[in-house]
Parts: sequence; C-alpha cells; structure tokens
Amino acid sequence: MNYRSSNTTTLQEDLLLRGEHTSQRLQGMLLLNCQLKPALPQKVCCMLWAVMGKLQSKLRHSTYKYRPDGLTEERVQIKASQEYNPAHVDAVSVVATLNSDLCVSGGKDKTAVAYNWKTGHMVKRFRGHEREITKIACIPKSNQFFSASRDKTVMMWDLQGSSQPRQQLSGHAMVVTGLAVSPDSSQLCTGSRDNSLLLWDLGTGQCVERASISRNLVTHLCWVPREPYVLQSSEDKTIRLWDSRGLQMAHMFPTKQQIQTHCDVSVDGHTCISCSSGFGGEGCEATLWDLRQTRDRMCEYKGHFQTVASCVFLPKSMALMPMIATSAHDSTVKIWNQDTGACLFTLSLDGSGPLTSLAVGDITSLLCASFYKGVHLLRVDHSRGLELQEVAAF
Repeated sequence: MNYRSSNTTTLQEDLLLRGEHTSQRLQGMLLLNCQLKPALPQKVCCMLWAVMGKLQSKLRHSTYKYRPDGLTEERVQIKASQEYNPAHVDAVSVVATLNSDLCVSGGKDKTAVAYNWKTGHMVKRFRGHEREITKIACIPKSNQFFSASRDKTVMMWDLQGSSQPRQQLSGHAMVVTGLAVSPDSSQLCTGSRDNSLLLWDLGTGQCVERASISRNLVTHLCWVPREPYVLQSSEDKTIRLWDSRGLQMAHMFPTKQQIQTHCDVSVDGHTCISCSSGFGGEGCEATLWDLRQTRDRMCEYKGHFQTVASCVFLPKSMALMPMIATSAHDSTVKIWNQDTGACLFTLSLDGSGPLTSLAVGDITSLLCASFYKGVHLLRVDHSRGLELQEVAAF
C-alpha cells in the first residue's frame, strides 16, 4: 500500500508538470493500472481523474507568452472563439488571402472556397478538381486565383465569373505542389513532385519553359517581389532560386538537415524564410536567408516539436520589431522576433490536428488552416503586450 501511494504521488506531480499530450497518455496508463490492480483505492483514482480534468481544461483555454529574457513563459487565459459556418467538410490543406476581406481555401473535399473572414460568410464554392487541392495562389489586385491539385492539374478561377474554371493547365506527371504568380500577373510558375518546374504564359495558357532536376520534389514556390526570380523549397532539403528568364537555376542555398516544407519572401525582397520537417524537436525549425548579398543563413527559429508546415513574414505595422510566424503539425502557431530568433508568443490550437498553412489577412490578422477544425482566424493583440488570439474558426 505504501508503494502504491508513493507511485500515485509521482503521477500527480507528472500531471502538473507536463502538457496535455502527456496527460492523455497518463490517463491511459492509469486506466490500465486500475484494471490490473483493483486494489488501488477508488478515492485515489477519483482524485487523479479530477486533477487531470482540471489540467486539460486549463490547457485547452490557455496559451503562452514569453518574457523579454526568453527564459520564462507565462500562461495567459484566452477568450473563446466564434464558430462560423464551416467552409469545408474535410481537412484544409491551404489558405491564401484574396483581398482585405476575402480568403480562398482548399483541401481534401476537392473544392476551393472564397470566404469573407470578417463577416463569417461563404461567398462562393468552386468545383472542378478530381482530387485534393494542394496549393492556392491569388492574382494581385484582382478577383482571380489559381488552385493546384493531386489530380496533376492547375485551374484558374474568377470570383465574378461562373463556378467553372476559366482555364485549366495540364503538364505535370504528378501532384502539383507549387504555385507562384509573377508580380505583373503575366506568368505562372508551377512545381510538382515530378521534379519539374513549368513556366506558363497566362495570356495564351501555354507552357513556355520547363526545368527539371533529379530528386527535386517541389514543396512550395513564391515569386520575389519586383524581380524575375522564383524561390523554391524541396524535399531534397534545399532552397533554390530560379531565374524565370529561361527558367535557369540562379542559386542553391546550403543544404539543410531536413525536408524544406515551405518558403516565403519578404515584401522588400531582401530576405526569405524556409521551414523544416522533423519530429520530437529534431529539425522542426525555420531559417532566415539573405537574398540580396551574401545569400547566407541569417537566423534560425527553434521551438516547435513537429514538422513546421508554413512560415510567413508579418507586416511591419503589427509591431515595432520585424516578426515572422510559423505553424506546425504540433498544433501551435508561434510568433518570432525576426532579428534575434526569440519566440515572442505561442498559441496552441488544441484539437485542430496538424496546422497546414498560414496567410496574412491584414495588419492585425492571420489565417491558419488545419486538419480537423477548418480555418482559424487569429488576431495579434497589443493591449497587454504582444498576444495572439483565436477569434473565429470556419
């Protein structure tokens, strides 16, 4: 009896020190222990279940704010978010911003949805793909966008037109995993797991250039503002810069240790970020690169525990310091000081599963796609210091 009492105390201490995932594992262990050792007093079992219930409740409704010294985290209570009508009936793979009010998302239900994230109303649903939508790229200052799919095609849609695609581009042999529209909206670059990049003339709908490198499984593409260059992340653990004039590789950044899952370019075109796959804290980082001069690694952002699926530069108006945001398969969104690599805030979207995509909504808002709970509307709040709050989900 003394041994079991000591063991019970140890379990209670573990519950108070660990997070929700550990709490769930301990619940299973306790249940098994109760089944195998019926001699454990019922009063003790009830007490442990109560402790775990309280702990889970706190974790579901809290997040973490980091002190300036970067050493201590403070638990902060957050408000419950609104539940809008869901945009999709299955996992959401990608979300992108069409304008200051509308976003476009796509996922496993094979549809693209234009949604007013400020009012919580769906504007239009687009059907045409035969398999999951993997990427979306919006044409700047227009109502048009492109969607890529596992059906190997790219489709062009118009919010003001019919729900049928205006244009369909076919040229890849495998799932299309990268889309990037040129700054002047005259060209589209697409990438695929077939190791190739294609450059399309949007006026004619014809493929004008093709490039292929062995084992270059494309994971994401983005066009450098005001430049003829396209940035690409790859499953071969590299980041490449392509010159669209002939679609030649202009630079390859130092190889990382993990698959590079996503990339983004700053508004001024001077820097870019990429993020890595990983597990248990190995890998799971984002990396800042110099695009203009040395093209060396400038900073790393470490703190996620699973694959980092998306990374974005945040508008400078969000704070006095330059910041980036990342989302990961560990269900967390983190905000980082771009210059120092310090984590400024972590928001845990419990129950959402892997977070797949991030997009900047406006100067205070982020949109985050997830496996299990659709698209989350997040807001940066400065009323009590820097905080990130979930305000709605759809």
